[in-house]
Amino acid sequence: MYLSTVSRPVADQPGSGPRRRRFAMVSGNVVALGTVSLITDVSAEMVAAVLPLYLVLGLHLSPVAFGVLDGVHTGATALLRVVGGFAADRFRRRKLIAGVGYALSAVAKLGLLLAGRSIPAIGAVIAVDRIGKGVRSAPRDALITLSTPPEALGRAFGVHRAMDSVGAFLGPLAAFAVLLVVGQSYDAVFVTSFCVAALAVVVLVLFVREQPDGEAADGEAADGETNDLKVSVREAFGLLRVGPARRLVLAAAMLGLATIGDGFVYLLLQRRMDLGLRWFPLLAVGTSLAYLLLAAPLGVLADRIGRLPVVIGGYTALGATYLLLAGPVDGWPLIALALTLYGAFYAATDGVLIALAGPVLPARLRTTGIALVQTGQALAYLVSSVLFGLAWQAWGPENAIRAAAVAVAGVLVGTLLLLVSPSRPTTRKVPR
Repeated sequence: MYLSTVSRPVADQPGSGPRRRRFAMVSGNVVALGTVSLITDVSAEMVAAVLPLYLVLGLHLSPVAFGVLDGVHTGATALLRVVGGFAADRFRRRKLIAGVGYALSAVAKLGLLLAGRSIPAIGAVIAVDRIGKGVRSAPRDALITLSTPPEALGRAFGVHRAMDSVGAFLGPLAAFAVLLVVGQSYDAVFVTSFCVAALAVVVLVLFVREQPDGEAADGEAADGETNDLKVSVREAFGLLRVGPARRLVLAAAMLGLATIGDGFVYLLLQRRMDLGLRWFPLLAVGTSLAYLLLAAPLGVLADRIGRLPVVIGGYTALGATYLLLAGPVDGWPLIALALTLYGAFYAATDGVLIALAGPVLPARLRTTGIALVQTGQALAYLVSSVLFGLAWQAWGPENAIRAAAVAVAGVLVGTLLLLVSPSRPTTRKVPR
């Protein structure tokens, strides 16, 4: 099986035991990037925790309109991921490109103050914020892969995503604290969020190191690569003509179609439980707590048993979450089960999918390849958010979430057909 063997830990291969023990800990660069992500996620989740309420209950958006804005929040700027990834590979300035992305997202928090109650203006500000995320994500993940030996990628991404989820855990709590102190003042949340995001940019500038393409985590040359020539557009998009990368991008797009967005999940829980508006941000805290506790262990598990099985397990947890939201379980057991499964979904898929992709991408095209995978997911997410909003409005929330659960099952079958290929039993990288 092609990708299942790609994702198989090196410890399973002859002579890899001592090398695996040498990398029991992640590099300092991974920790620095995790710190930047932690601080940034405090800022981002402060806004994300109150945005559904602000838009749906404050500005009275319909489910369809919210679905469009939620899709813009993740998917509308997806193509810029490829632009950012290609620029980072071509100029070998991944830290700089990531820094630009983090800075754009910070400035966007102030833009929410200026947008007022104008839906087009809010949509434009959200787009700027997502431009920042789109530009920074692939260079950041490429820096992680270039700072880590292949056999430890699951652990490295698990640690990074665990630190990221600490920020996602603290962000809604910070929003809750601000609202508790100043009342229903969304502006105070936006200003606080900007200050935290600016701190993340400072940490990136001071502590994250650029990682040369040809330098492995132990300082040795990586596969004898030479990187004298700049990456061309033809070479970058030539990745899509090669089977492993093409199948990964297609699988990522299919998996993106199965994801309806956090805002819809939390709104469904709020409706079922009739939660007060003040308590709404704490739903994201529950998801983040489960993510925080599970990200690193699942990353290590992915290195041991294979990354593809862990990803499939994560999307199975997502389907179970959707079924719970339309099932007979109610009250606090529903909240506990749904948020735990939802956090497990993120822990099993967010970094593990990129760890699965890393070994099949050459170092000089690593950022572009990761960006293509992320773009496939983001564009599909844009479509799924709009479709779910339409389904909610046409069929009602319960029937819409049941349809989403069926979609998850279909997508899992398609993903297995794409990524499990008996005719390709070897583990090789994309040709250079």
